[in-house]
Amino acid sequence: MNLKITTLAVALAASLSLSAHAEDLMDIYKEALQKDTQVAQAKANADAAHAGLTEATAALLPQIDVVGSLTKTRTNTIKAYNACGSNKNSSAALTLSQQIWRHSSWANRSIAEKNATLKDLAYADAQQSLILRVSNAYFNVLNAADTLKFQKANNAALKRQLAEAERRLNVGLIAETDKLEAQAAYDLSSAAVIAAENALINSYEQIRVLTGRQITVEQLSKLDENKFDTPRVDKDLAKLVKGAEENNLSLQQQVVNRDIAKDNITLARSGHEPTLDLNANLRTGYTDYTSNVPEASFVDNNAWSKSVGLTLSVPIFHGGATSAAVDKAQAQYIAASESLEYAHRSLLTNVNNSYNNVNAAISSVTAYKNSVKSSESALKATKAGYDVGTRTMTDVLNATQKLYDSMQKSAESRYNYIESRLALLYAEGDLKVEHINQINSGLKK
Repeated sequence: MNLKITTLAVALAASLSLSAHAEDLMDIYKEALQKDTQVAQAKANADAAHAGLTEATAALLPQIDVVGSLTKTRTNTIKAYNACGSNKNSSAALTLSQQIWRHSSWANRSIAEKNATLKDLAYADAQQSLILRVSNAYFNVLNAADTLKFQKANNAALKRQLAEAERRLNVGLIAETDKLEAQAAYDLSSAAVIAAENALINSYEQIRVLTGRQITVEQLSKLDENKFDTPRVDKDLAKLVKGAEENNLSLQQQVVNRDIAKDNITLARSGHEPTLDLNANLRTGYTDYTSNVPEASFVDNNAWSKSVGLTLSVPIFHGGATSAAVDKAQAQYIAASESLEYAHRSLLTNVNNSYNNVNAAISSVTAYKNSVKSSESALKATKAGYDVGTRTMTDVLNATQKLYDSMQKSAESRYNYIESRLALLYAEGDLKVEHINQINSGLKK
């Protein structure tokens, strides 16, 4: 007995602790911001691109090197003098080279600069996308949990109907057919419960991908229906489209991709142009020769030299490679331009669809809310009619299923509204962390 009481107390304490520490949307977002692999990858790519810009800029700056060498050679001559000697040479040089004109280097720097911009846009896009992905994953879990809740409620109601049908069959008030219909409806509902349970379990994986840990619905703050509201979009469609064309990060990336492709044409054409480099060096050399033959001379030289020059290189013929590179770059520019046009058209479609989805979701929330009320009244009237023999068991079963289906769709419509609003903001390029705070205010504390 004491063991049972202790177990119950532990379970109750765990439940209270879980409720007290329920994680809201902002909690999940903050964790995902630190652990999401897509954001981390985008940041690393941006860092690499900026390092590449520094590397490309370095090619335009003076290149200074110090070179030194030290060699020692020993020789033996066994003929006339049986002589041997050693020769020690050392040298050092300070070299400087500076590009005077290399169009390719400037083109490479321009490409690197645009690539850094591209990766910065991709990083910002990944952060905006994370808000959308976290929100969708969060509310997918809540939606799956609500679906399971209503499927279980429907299953329990059908089970009671089945028990009632069996009781009436036993006393001869109904036919066997009514009982079989109740059994079939209950069995079908039981299968739906299993499917809903599986869908809920699978929905947890979406959050695990973002945070790296398993989270269950019991750990999440729920949507407060009393605070839930469905304000309409405060802009007309034309303004939404204009804002998206100016601010959508995916579209901006395609613009930069096209500009990079244009710079690649310049880079390829630079292969036809001459290059001019400045070269300067300062050298010193030291030679020390000694021999065991008295007649051999002793040499000790220390020399300095300086040189400054220009190197001009004019391409004449490279087998047609340069012309082919230009043709290739031009074709890639056409491809990038078409990708930009496709992205623009897709953006217009996304903005229109998201705008329509928001308006439809607003209407759906109201419609399904009314549907729940009318379904409750219909079920009550159908049961009363069944009791007096004017309605059939099939009518009762259908009315029961319609009620819980309306409840499930009413809950789903609220989540659809939230997701549609966020999708529209993302299409505009205006999805911010403050929108998570706004949603958080509508969650149960």
